[in-house]
Amino acid sequence: MTRIIADISISLDGFVTGPDPGPGNGLGTGGEALHTWAFSDDPDERRFLREATARSGAVVLGRRLFDMVDAPGGWDDETGYGAREVGRPAFVVVTSRRPRSVRLTGLDWTFVTTGLPDAVTVARERAEAAASARGQDLDVVLMGGGATVGSALDAGLVDTLSLHLAPVVLAAGTPLFTGKVPLRLVRRSVTATTNATHFTYDVL
Repeated sequence: MTRIIADISISLDGFVTGPDPGPGNGLGTGGEALHTWAFSDDPDERRFLREATARSGAVVLGRRLFDMVDAPGGWDDETGYGAREVGRPAFVVVTSRRPRSVRLTGLDWTFVTTGLPDAVTVARERAEAAASARGQDLDVVLMGGGATVGSALDAGLVDTLSLHLAPVVLAAGTPLFTGKVPLRLVRRSVTATTNATHFTYDVL
């Protein structure tokens, strides 16, 4: 069964970037500390990342995040979603208009201009097709940015929330939770590794 999983790293005070994120400043001032675990050589963290990316049939991201990963200095053959693990799934970008060009032409990009629910639907179709071809269940992963994940939670589009809690207080940045819609969560797992604590919740 295809699940919609919101998967994001977060600070102890609830931010998914530091202040002033954007092209040239990635995750904002101090925000790189949120993803220390994802680039670690710690075997437990490598295993955690490998298992998560292995189940990714399609990945949804917002336009601002796409612009950062597709910009010079963004993703390359050695960095980016799944680059060091099992390969890269289809990517679905939520945007008001398609980009004029794409630097990362070796990846499978789909641009959806009709809103987040439609992007999730397209990603589910891509994940289910990949699952059928591979003979295993695969998920749709909402990887960010924070506004995209927060909007998906508010809209009730998420089945599972996977939080990677980094031991850092950023004091400012992009908050994950908007406070607009209450959430009921059931904790399914907690895993502590060297650089983060990983929580998995079912979203009711």
